[in-house]
Amino acid sequence: MTRAQTHPGWTIRRARKRSRKWFFAGCGLAAMLAISAAPLALFLADPLLTIRDPIGKVDVIVVLGGDGPSRANRAAGLWQTGVAPRVLVSGDGDCYWIREAMVDQGVDRSAVSVECQSGTTWENALFTSPILKQMNVRSAVLVTSWYHSRRAMASFEAASADIRWMSVPVEPRQSLEKIAFGPDGIQIMKEYPKTVWYAIRHFLGLESTRIPAPFPSREART
Repeated sequence: MTRAQTHPGWTIRRARKRSRKWFFAGCGLAAMLAISAAPLALFLADPLLTIRDPIGKVDVIVVLGGDGPSRANRAAGLWQTGVAPRVLVSGDGDCYWIREAMVDQGVDRSAVSVECQSGTTWENALFTSPILKQMNVRSAVLVTSWYHSRRAMASFEAASADIRWMSVPVEPRQSLEKIAFGPDGIQIMKEYPKTVWYAIRHFLGLESTRIPAPFPSREART
């Protein structure tokens, strides 16, 4: 061993190089685990994240914003087949667009109400609760994306426990392979931690119960 190799500075540099190697190796392993877990997460999305109920007649169809065209189409089709005489659209950003899309498909404008302040799934459930009470709703169908249906149902059942809820989600429009490389694939991967967080928050009683005073939706302000 040379004199330079026994110098403290050389020892520190060698330790740093070793730690960098372990860091990059750890990052590589984490990336490999994430890549290998993604197909399994997508494959299990239907049984783990989705709730489907038989379609029956109810008092109202509640359709959530966020994926406007497909959810508007689903809700309009349910209304046209007589599932419910009324529709409630919930979600800031596209509530009015969904209403107009449904009207364009033949839904009676007077049958559609909107809640345009909620920005999260829990807010969808919380902010629609007083509206549903005013409407004397006892049963409702919830329309959202298939991979969002379990978390949405849990939220609405918690916020409006006196209502009998049924989930009739928008079904996948593509094969699993195409979903994996599209925007829905990203949303599905996000849905797992969101579902876990919602469950923990509900268990600990951390959900907000404050309903704000009315204000214009982002859609109306743009």
